[in-house]
Amino acid sequence: MSKPADTQETEPSQTAQEADDAAPAPHADAAVEQAPTATKRAKFFSERDRTNLRWLWTNYLRQKSPWLLVVLVMILVQGVVYQQFLAMTESGLRVIFESGGVQDLVMICIVVFFLFAVRALMSYLVPRVTIWVSNDAVFQMRRDLIDHMMRLDLAYFERTKSGAIIQRLVGQTQALGVFIGQATANAVRDAVTVVIVSGYLIYKNPILFGTAVVVLPFIIWLMNFVSERVREAQGRAETALADYMNGIEETVNGMRTIKISSQEGMEVSRLMKGTGAIRDLFNRVQVTQALVMPSIDLSSAFVYVLVIGGGGYMVLSPNFDMDGAGIITFLLGMVMVFDPARLLALYFTTLQANLVMLDRIRELYDEHPSIHDKPGATDQFDTGADIALEDVRFSYSKDQPLFDGLSMTFKGGQVSAIVGSTGSGKTTILSLLSRLYNVKGGAVTIGGQSIADLKLTALRGSYSVVAQDIVIFNNSIWENIRYVNPAATEAEVWAAAEAAEIADLIRARGDASVGPKGAQLSGGQKQRIAIARAFLRDAPILLLDEATSALDQATEERIKRALNRLTRGKTTIIVAHRLSAVSDADRIFVLESGALVESGKHAELLEQDGLYAQLYSAQKRGYTSR
Repeated sequence: MSKPADTQETEPSQTAQEADDAAPAPHADAAVEQAPTATKRAKFFSERDRTNLRWLWTNYLRQKSPWLLVVLVMILVQGVVYQQFLAMTESGLRVIFESGGVQDLVMICIVVFFLFAVRALMSYLVPRVTIWVSNDAVFQMRRDLIDHMMRLDLAYFERTKSGAIIQRLVGQTQALGVFIGQATANAVRDAVTVVIVSGYLIYKNPILFGTAVVVLPFIIWLMNFVSERVREAQGRAETALADYMNGIEETVNGMRTIKISSQEGMEVSRLMKGTGAIRDLFNRVQVTQALVMPSIDLSSAFVYVLVIGGGGYMVLSPNFDMDGAGIITFLLGMVMVFDPARLLALYFTTLQANLVMLDRIRELYDEHPSIHDKPGATDQFDTGADIALEDVRFSYSKDQPLFDGLSMTFKGGQVSAIVGSTGSGKTTILSLLSRLYNVKGGAVTIGGQSIADLKLTALRGSYSVVAQDIVIFNNSIWENIRYVNPAATEAEVWAAAEAAEIADLIRARGDASVGPKGAQLSGGQKQRIAIARAFLRDAPILLLDEATSALDQATEERIKRALNRLTRGKTTIIVAHRLSAVSDADRIFVLESGALVESGKHAELLEQDGLYAQLYSAQKRGYTSR
């Protein structure tokens, strides 16, 4: 479904999203698309999983390999301690059952205590090191994710739910860090314990051990059965959780509207629907995982029966070299094998859930910016020259072009205005001038030089923007102004605040924060912060997108005087709905449905009695009737 023309300009995010609906599903939903086929996978690890794990190792773990080697050595020590414990236990039992002395028994007890003291020390040091390694890996991963994300095009953020981005940067990276650190270290410890203790038991009695491992094929089958279903359910759960987080953000941001329209009940219902979906999906994941432990417990019981029965027969039969101490030690060894084996099996089921999260994180790297510096791009251009759109073609969706051969020139050093009905493409022109989007055809030039040949930092650094959508941070007004120029002096910030008529408010509020997204400020106060930022940035080209739309008439007159000072000697392009705000412009361009229908000065356009004159008369009647 394509976006109606009357919303293309004021809500580009919806346009981009709906345009994307006609294309293949974005990467953010890839796991959902793949989830139904997860049960068909023949391999425990897919090729994508291997690629993701190699990426994780190469970028975030390999550099810590010396520390990981130290961890492995400490884990091996833990495994050897268990093996030695079994040997000492068998010796101790023989001291008790046979002709041993108290001194020998005391010595064995001391050695056993020492062995477990060593294991306790290793149990402390291993998580200390792995936590440090994993937290550092998470830090680096988030750093790289943020850096990569900031390089992506605006279109990515307009088609991707903010909840999905937050989930990647916060929840999934942290969960993955815990998993690759503590959980994986514990799994390696359990695997080493199983291998070393099993090796010792094979050495002691290979026949009895061979009898005990008859359940191994069943355990392997169970792990595959559970992991496939966990992977599928986890993919859907992660998507549901991202949608839920996005819903919460929408509710918080729209609380004013919710309260005014008394729609609290509707929001409760909407959020509870998401809560229920998450509950059901995570129930499915956890219930499936819960199959592992009782299945292995039953398998263990079967094995213990075999060991007790077979071992007892060996003790009673003169054909085998097995005594009571040996069978008790063997049973104790089987307990030491099956307990970590249970945890190891659970690890492999949770591994599938974490592979889903790893894949979601990697998907962000599958996104590549289409707007970037061309080879040989320059940062040298005449910022005071004419800015021109030359036969520009552009569309948010393939089936609905917005501009089809649009040409217009904004004279350097002059004030130009773009007006027109909603959806005519006014704000889109500003986006094209700053290369937030690339044109589909034609060119945007400054002094005859295509902006596609300019470095993005140089191009965008030449603009000061007062946008319709103002970003306000939960900080003081002072810091919000200084955001665009952190190196500005105190005098420069005060000068910008005075020029934007907001200095008195700074003095009244002091260092008090303005609330999330400036919730404690009026619309006019937010716009004056944006205007103060433009004064502080002091770039040679000024873009004003509905810069006075939220101001009352008295405040608007004061701000217009400030803007007159700001625009002096600069190339200024104003997008305005209120035509009275652009009546003094050097040239006014009138758009209708993406086409230039009129241009000229205010008086000239009124004389033409065309679209501009109709819009002006309609607005004038509206103001008069109030």
